[in-house]
Amino acid sequence: MPTVHIEAKENEIAKRVLMPGDPNRARYIALKYLDDPKMVNALRGEFAFTGKYKGVAVTVFSSGMGIGSMGIYSYELFNNYNVDYIIRIGTAGSYLEDLKVYDLLLADSVYSKTYFDEEAGHENVEVINSSFDLNSTIMDTALIKNIKLRTGRVHTTEAFYTENKDYTPFIKLGCMAVEMETYALLYTAKKFMKHATALLTISDNLITHEEIDSKERERKLDEMIVLALESIIKK
Repeated sequence: MPTVHIEAKENEIAKRVLMPGDPNRARYIALKYLDDPKMVNALRGEFAFTGKYKGVAVTVFSSGMGIGSMGIYSYELFNNYNVDYIIRIGTAGSYLEDLKVYDLLLADSVYSKTYFDEEAGHENVEVINSSFDLNSTIMDTALIKNIKLRTGRVHTTEAFYTENKDYTPFIKLGCMAVEMETYALLYTAKKFMKHATALLTISDNLITHEEIDSKERERKLDEMIVLALESIIKK
């Protein structure tokens, strides 16, 4: 069962997976929130831990950065380890002035102009919807826990550093924020008919230029983490 990218045995990956991008964030989540966490992957520096949250098996698996890395790990988790649910938990930059730092955004769809779709599946698809079933559970959980949550489309880009500062075209396409992994996750989930979505904390606002620093990105995202955990154990 191990692949060239994942060393875990078949029964060491749960059917429910949370995917932060940062391996240090994966370790933080596992040690703080999971009972009896076991490291099941350290290959290539992408940490994965499996444990239990309120008695339900959950794996926290770092995806790395970008479409390429997320594409590899989500493909192997869905296809080789038969994972059923993945929630990407990460950060995003806001395109809207009223979508502020630390606000939570649940992706109902994703837009990207990447070539990933053409190379991975000979397709040309720019917009992909998140799992309605998974999103409904997250929204219901947020309501019960009185967590403020916004929903909308996110833009997945392949370039973190860009000279293009005109975000109007993306806003006109309905995009509320930008990040780098969600498209690959949703594309791969669609391919294998599995459930996936992205729950994101706004880490910077591209209009007001507010931002949180790297340590805060790693450690102060607990509201998002708890919402994702409480939601995924209901599946």
